[in-house]
Amino acid sequence: MSAFMDIPEVRSFILHWGEMGTQWGVNRSVAQMHALLYLSDRPLPAEEICTRLGLARSNVSNGLKELQSYRIIRRVHVEGDRRDHFVADTDLWDMLMKIAAERKRREIDPTIQLLGELAESLDGRTQLPPHIHERIGRMHEFLGTLTNWYDDVRRLPRPTLVALMKLGGRIARFIPGGKTKPSADTD
Repeated sequence: MSAFMDIPEVRSFILHWGEMGTQWGVNRSVAQMHALLYLSDRPLPAEEICTRLGLARSNVSNGLKELQSYRIIRRVHVEGDRRDHFVADTDLWDMLMKIAAERKRREIDPTIQLLGELAESLDGRTQLPPHIHERIGRMHEFLGTLTNWYDDVRRLPRPTLVALMKLGGRIARFIPGGKTKPSADTD
């Protein structure tokens, strides 16, 4: 068990994944649990996750629930062991799509709903500054457009999505008037 955690690159990856998680609004311990499971070559029981990461059992239990809600880890059973074990999804594309879908569901969808309600409640209210209605309406429209784009992109077959991503900004040449803007860094 300890040989795995004795590898400096493993420890570095787990620590960095935890730090990166905090930048994305994910609890450090949760991100470290994900990193550990991602690197593990076998399912791990919660007790082993506690030991390897030095975390309290309650922290690990809550973190495992959080990761399962994102559908990037799953509970499995190991023959001859009554404990629940956990494995991470190692398909990076699937993981990315699951995380994006869950973040959209938790963060973007409620925001779009609220902005729509706010825009509707502002309709016809002439006593308020007009820029308030205009800016809330623009934000609602922008997030709606972004969501529609996301829905279209996530339905693309994986090879098409990979090709699209590899094209990067060069895709603009296929769009009328779609020249890429120079980067701010290239002055």
